[in-house]
Amino acid sequence: MKEKVVVGLSGGVDSSVAAYLLKQQGYEVIGVFMINWKERTGRASCTWEDDITFAEMIAKKLDIPFHVVDLSDFYRKRVVDYMFEEYGKGHTPNPDVLCNREIKFDMFMEKAMELGADYVATGHYCRKAEVVKDGKTYYRLLLAGSDPNKDQSYFLCQLNQEQLAKSIFPIGHLLKPDVREIAREQGLITAERKDSQGICFVGKVDLPVFFSKSWNRKRAT
Repeated sequence: MKEKVVVGLSGGVDSSVAAYLLKQQGYEVIGVFMINWKERTGRASCTWEDDITFAEMIAKKLDIPFHVVDLSDFYRKRVVDYMFEEYGKGHTPNPDVLCNREIKFDMFMEKAMELGADYVATGHYCRKAEVVKDGKTYYRLLLAGSDPNKDQSYFLCQLNQEQLAKSIFPIGHLLKPDVREIAREQGLITAERKDSQGICFVGKVDLPVFFSKSWNRKRAT
């Protein structure tokens, strides 16, 4: 029986190739798109509606099941509210680190397990290694991705042993140009899509404007 992997399909080239590679390796692959931020605070070209279209097209191309989960309430409470609190204390928060710990590898992983997944996979550029001590397997702190220009291990630095044990990073050993080349060879529509920038799932924003709008909405509720 094949092991089942849920891939977080973001609509970008990295997660697309991650899904392709896992299917080639013999896993039963399921694509899941996370809706984490619905408001049009980021760039107009970086809306979740656009991303979900690309993600669904990739799932059809790879002939894998496709699901959508709405985690926006959790994202607001666990990431955006946290940013407010930290800036209020005079700190400089890193929402990407928290997003990975609290959303992608917590709430999303929980949804994946409900689908019967053995593992969760993402398109992060990082690697992991394991060591066996006294008959028990431990996962070392994440290793840097092979591409020095794209290493994302820092953003996953707060994952715990349980989260690491259930995580797969299929493209961590590849360079970004190689990932795009695989996408081109397989005819994946995301091959030339630009990388996302800015706050995780929000996009590139003017922080004062973003916080002003978000704060006003928070007060209204």
